[in-house]
Amino acid sequence: MNKKALRDHYKKLRSILNDIEIDERSIAIANRLLQLSIWDFSYYHLFLPIEKQREVDTEFVLNILSGKDKNVIISKSDFKDHSMQHFLLTDNTKIKPNSYGIPEPVDGIEVPISKIDVVFVPLLAFDKKGNRVGYGKGFYDRFLNQCSEKTLKIGLSFFDAEEETIDVSEFDKPLDYCITPNKAYSFTTSD
Repeated sequence: MNKKALRDHYKKLRSILNDIEIDERSIAIANRLLQLSIWDFSYYHLFLPIEKQREVDTEFVLNILSGKDKNVIISKSDFKDHSMQHFLLTDNTKIKPNSYGIPEPVDGIEVPISKIDVVFVPLLAFDKKGNRVGYGKGFYDRFLNQCSEKTLKIGLSFFDAEEETIDVSEFDKPLDYCITPNKAYSFTTSD
């Protein structure tokens, strides 16, 4: 399947999940994350879910990060150049959905990409090699290409990996892990 077909297919699959299923699957993903050896870092980039897109509810991951006293980074999107600014999430951070329904910080303490150790990546689909399909705007592709080679890229998905390899471009960065309610996929050679 090409990326457009995969986007359509997984948007449809997500749309039929009810709120209880989204909560249960999101909790299962958060619990599975606890089994990974990723908790010795300081700066974790987390996406806030777009409710209308029925994304993984990252509130459960946020609770883990807060409980472990980690620095949580969230982003603000610039739709003119498809870039993202990254801000430290604090008790004083004001969050407001943008015109696309993406919850974003209004302002705050900006954090350079070089400090980010782990990125939790939103996606629609992924394959067994760690290739992912997002919404097609390239925000995360640009961002991940600016991260250090050591930065861990962890996809969060309600659904298991596609059997067929997804078409990739030169700008696509493969994931190191992808976590689903049923399985933790590792794409790193050291695992």
